[in-house]
Amino acid sequence: MKPLIPRLRAALGIAALLSIPCAASAADDYPTMPIRLIVPYTAGGGVDLIARLMAERLHDTLGTSIIVENKPGASGMIGANYVSKAKPDGYTILLSAAGEIVVNPSLYKEKMMFNPERELASVTLVARIPNVLVVNPSVPVKTPAELVAYAKSQPGRLTFSSSGIGNLQHVSGELLDRMAGVDIRHIPYKGAAQQIADVVAQHVTMTFTSVAAAMPFIKSGQVRPIAVTSSHRLEALPDVPALSETPQLAGYEVVNWFGLFAPGGTPAPILDKLNKAALQAMKDPRLLQALKDQGAEPAPSSRAEFDAFRRAETAKFAKVIKETNITLQE
Repeated sequence: MKPLIPRLRAALGIAALLSIPCAASAADDYPTMPIRLIVPYTAGGGVDLIARLMAERLHDTLGTSIIVENKPGASGMIGANYVSKAKPDGYTILLSAAGEIVVNPSLYKEKMMFNPERELASVTLVARIPNVLVVNPSVPVKTPAELVAYAKSQPGRLTFSSSGIGNLQHVSGELLDRMAGVDIRHIPYKGAAQQIADVVAQHVTMTFTSVAAAMPFIKSGQVRPIAVTSSHRLEALPDVPALSETPQLAGYEVVNWFGLFAPGGTPAPILDKLNKAALQAMKDPRLLQALKDQGAEPAPSSRAEFDAFRRAETAKFAKVIKETNITLQE
């Protein structure tokens, strides 16, 4: 009679080998039922609109229903955490922005609900969304260099608004302070509408906000654009320089983005199918126009490219947050 342990090892080895074709078959057949696309923000917003347009195109490519579900809360972390804990079978996916993926881990630290690097698998980067720095027209500056000089002449007296503590608009202002050696005080708001309204009303000197949010105020002359936060000028604002064009701010870049994710542990063949379908969806003219309308730059990528980008962004913002002493308390 053979010893028990070797027989158990042999049985387990056979079971493992038998499971490989099953996993491959599941990936080959995928998808066989509707896919839930989780948006961690309220319905009707910019990312929600993109998700619904993408869902239509994914349906065409994958041949199954794509159901968009909004799970807002905690600045996007409720929905992202939900997907991170979902079954890794490709039937629950996430469209999420940069904050909860690459910024929040350095802010929340041990209080972070999930580990994005380990618990969310990359599908593709979708778009990059630079912000624009605008001032009230009464502020006597028209260029980034003039702004830096003006801020140095009035340390601690100028202010910038953002839509919340710890978001990329907040990071943008703190990085400007550090790189330029100025002291512009942060005034956080609970949402985008009031942050720009108070610049118009001269309660705040300046704000960092999306091009889409700023454009009506720029066109009406209620605010003046000074610079964009990307490393290059934008098609929507070709005459507005990048902050990085100013010598004191060389290398400056803070850009929001959003991408498509699946739960960590999702089989690679399923991730590859999702990536291929998403890249096809992003050729759709309606989707491209919707991105353009929001001041977003389409940025489709391979899974490997998105993985590398995420790692670089996580390291970059960890360094910025440490150097600028950004915390969740003002």
